Amino acid sequence: MDEAESGRVADRPQFRNMIEEGSNPKAPFEVILVWKFSRFTRKREHAVAFKSMLRRKGIRVVSITEHADDSPTGKLMEAIIESVDEFYSENLAQDVVRGMREAASRGFYMASRAPFGYKRVKVSDSAKERPTLEVDSATAPVVKESFESSLRGNGLKEICKALNDWGITNKGNRWKKGSLHYLLTNEAYTGTSVWGRTSKGDKAADPVRVEGAWPALVSRELFDDVQQAMRDRAPKVQRPARVGSKFLLSGLLRCGVCGRPYSAQGAKSGKFAYYICGTLHREGAGTCSARYLNAPKLEAFVVEKIRERILNEETIVELVSLVAEEIDAIAGEMSGRLEVVEAELADVRKRLEKLYEAIETSDLTLAGGPIAPHLLSEAS
Repeated sequence: MDEAESGRVADRPQFRNMIEEGSNPKAPFEVILVWKFSRFTRKREHAVAFKSMLRRKGIRVVSITEHADDSPTGKLMEAIIESVDEFYSENLAQDVVRGMREAASRGFYMASRAPFGYKRVKVSDSAKERPTLEVDSATAPVVKESFESSLRGNGLKEICKALNDWGITNKGNRWKKGSLHYLLTNEAYTGTSVWGRTSKGDKAADPVRVEGAWPALVSRELFDDVQQAMRDRAPKVQRPARVGSKFLLSGLLRCGVCGRPYSAQGAKSGKFAYYICGTLHREGAGTCSARYLNAPKLEAFVVEKIRERILNEETIVELVSLVAEEIDAIAGEMSGRLEVVEAELADVRKRLEKLYEAIETSDLTLAGGPIAPHLLSEAS
């Protein structure tokens, strides 16, 4: 049994275990009992595939509340029920996303945790309460100082050190480069609400953008200047000029005298290899004063420095921390979406309960004719 797992998801651990046991010729059961067929799976294609496989093994899926026998009529009824369940599930998902998008387009804050420098508060929106942001006077100055410090040329490491030395925490945690980078690139600080953008920056995504959704902590000009400054300071990534070269530094070295790339050469004997300036190699002696570089010694030196500066415990711990922060940020965003989905779902359930109550307290039945318009308006 999968506690609180959606019937839309076929990749449920216990569900998978049940299917695997059912595919075994010596399966310990002959019937799978469900409350409703939708609890087996709401995906019609999954239902057909799994039930067909189980049927070949002599195992039936039986619903307690929805009667469907093995007769042609029963099979048709089961197929109709499954199709209706899938339609309901997908239609509800679309309605929820539509509701979230509509709320985002009106400038409400859709994530569960407020960015550093803000507080997440609820405001009245007709009969509902919606989340938005208000300035946290205790931490907002830190945000502006961080942006201004970055614009002055300070890197992430220097700003983090300053904040930690001053005893300023990030919601109880020490400042790290990952969390500071997230702060400095978060458009929310300009007062702009952005919802629906994927974490990978998918170009196909159509995010909702609302300017002036809440009070800004930094100006748009300062934010854009900081983004440009960070791009300018970012290390330039250069692809190797040759892919698959046997020389480790092929395409990565540049001459410190003339700026041309170094190329790797091997002696005819195969016992000696070296790197040579491109100008010197192509135009001959006297065109550049750069020296030949012993390839094995230079490569060994570079590898050793990589081990010292990158493949050490401190750097690895920092990288793990950055990944953990990114996961936490994604989890926070998903948690916020879940909160909104649950609120929308609760609203749908209330409307359904009113509809059921209206039907029960009237003389009408579903089989007796259409529901009166005034009952539908009351339910909504």
